[in-house]
Amino acid sequence: MKQYLNSNLKNNIILIGLYNLLVVLSLFMISRIAFYFVNKDAFTCVTLNDFLLIIKGGFMFDITAILYLNILYMLMIIIPFHFRYQKSYLQVAKWIFYITNSLGLIANSVDMIYFKFTNRRTTATVFGEFSNEGNLGKIFLESMIEYWYVVLFTIAIIYVLIKLFYQPESFNSPYKQEKKSVYYTRNSISMLLAIMFTVFGIRGGIGSFVRPITLSNANKYVTRPLEASIVLNTPFCILRTMGKRVFKNPKYFDSDKLNSIYQPIIQPHPGGEFKNLNVVVFILESFSKEFVGSLNKDLDNGNYKGYTPFLDSLINESLTFEYTYSNGRKSIDAMPSVLSSIPMFYEPYFLTSNSNNKVSSIASELNKKGYYTAFFHGAPNGSMGFEAFAKVTGFKDYYGKDEFNNDAEYDGTWAIWDEPFLQYYAKTMGEFKQPFMTAVFTASSHHPFHIPEKYKDIYKEDGIHPLHKCIEYSDNALRKFFDTASKQPWFKNTLFVITADHTNALTRREYLTDAGRYKVPIIFYHPSIGLKGRIQDVAQQIDIMPTVLGYLNYDKPFVAFGHDLLDENYKNHYAINHNNQTFQYFDKNSLLQFDGEKTTAIYDFQKDPYLNQNIISTVGNTKEKEEKIKAIIQQYLVRMIDNDLTIKD
Repeated sequence: MKQYLNSNLKNNIILIGLYNLLVVLSLFMISRIAFYFVNKDAFTCVTLNDFLLIIKGGFMFDITAILYLNILYMLMIIIPFHFRYQKSYLQVAKWIFYITNSLGLIANSVDMIYFKFTNRRTTATVFGEFSNEGNLGKIFLESMIEYWYVVLFTIAIIYVLIKLFYQPESFNSPYKQEKKSVYYTRNSISMLLAIMFTVFGIRGGIGSFVRPITLSNANKYVTRPLEASIVLNTPFCILRTMGKRVFKNPKYFDSDKLNSIYQPIIQPHPGGEFKNLNVVVFILESFSKEFVGSLNKDLDNGNYKGYTPFLDSLINESLTFEYTYSNGRKSIDAMPSVLSSIPMFYEPYFLTSNSNNKVSSIASELNKKGYYTAFFHGAPNGSMGFEAFAKVTGFKDYYGKDEFNNDAEYDGTWAIWDEPFLQYYAKTMGEFKQPFMTAVFTASSHHPFHIPEKYKDIYKEDGIHPLHKCIEYSDNALRKFFDTASKQPWFKNTLFVITADHTNALTRREYLTDAGRYKVPIIFYHPSIGLKGRIQDVAQQIDIMPTVLGYLNYDKPFVAFGHDLLDENYKNHYAINHNNQTFQYFDKNSLLQFDGEKTTAIYDFQKDPYLNQNIISTVGNTKEKEEKIKAIIQQYLVRMIDNDLTIKD
């Protein structure tokens, strides 16, 4: 190989650098193909023609990422000074090349695993997402063991990178063979050309009309938003979002028109006196709707049982909705959505500068009615930023691993096991003065999918996914919570709300769609009031706050991006979420996908549960829905920019 390169490159340092970049480009493409196969279950609708188009788009994003990663290496080899031929100088350039490109390849490999939990490529916000975690080393090691094949692939691809890197032992510098004026003129022109084409490559095209490519450009090469993750690569996503301003006013409408279409200030019209009910909100880790048998009675000819026998029994005594969706894909998206009616658009709210500002929440509003409020999470205090957000949103106290104060019940990775922590939750609420509002975020139904030793012979692997046994364990912990709580004096005066933070470990084809990946249970339960039924309509996490306050006959205005599901005057129920740079708008008949400028797809998910048929060409005017989507987006962005998420006193 080296003999061939020596005879063809002839010590031309520019050509040698170009060859080395082509090696990296090839390895990035191999990494993309590996990403696809490792996550193939998420891309069941990708055809050969789809994949070829994805590969075509992927080259553009890879070129941009590789040029970013290799700016220093390229600069070192294109500057026209003769010291670039010195052995020590070239050794430094070589190690810079190894390190930067190895990090890029490692980032791609990490996303082969992390994508399974987020369904999106990682961006620069990941550094803030895990900044409060003290056990990342252990989590990373466990993931490496579980996904050993990805580790081996990464080692192999870095080995190939090093093996194929070309650099002769020494150079016969052209500086010694030609006049200085000729040498510097020729190499200065080469440097300018290299810089020019590097700029073109980073921008993603040639010409002043070409705007620098962003993550959203990946949708040009796919038919479904999720598939944009194959087109992209992780270094590009991180580098393109680093230091970027997340929020920018799209200016779809002037303020009068905007407020006439959509207004997130809720002006209550209570139907009676305020109800001094306790409110208890459960955010269940990874409880996808797929796991709940009673919410999937149409599957397997009515024989599907799921993994939540207790939750099934509770749903029979509760109120729920037919089409229920999350507003995000990560755990850190859930608290803002469920408790503060703030959806995840563009980036998690926790990771924006706004997360340190005051926002409305169920807790902050009920504080005004004299409630005691508290948030519970069994992880180490400060984990995931939950404690900080609880404080900002008005919770008076926080109960975490420190307050639980018994490390014997710690799972060793994330938090106190669900069963003992939920028992602690139930008993601690017995000490609170009524009325109170509390929320709990469970943790055991999470990677690395462990359950307590004493339950390993009870909840066994089913051969489908290891999370299922964790769901069964957490469902039983929920049953034991209600057994304990039902004996408490506060129980019968309490409205319970149960939902999940996001979906996870989806295996059924019905759920491996752009709609299915957001389907979570949303359940309202009161033990002594007839709050029962299954309404054939749409509900979303951001509807929980206004629904709870509406049910209590709350009488003060507040900011919420959802609406009261039980308001008889509100007929046009909908759900909205942000799926890989595409907004999704659900009503009970269809799913509309909007890229920020236009509608790109419409699906009739009742008749087409697998979302195989884009019916946009057969659907009539979508102007009304598009205007509603634009108005929601603009209100969200403007209020985030202006820090206008509460009613000003």
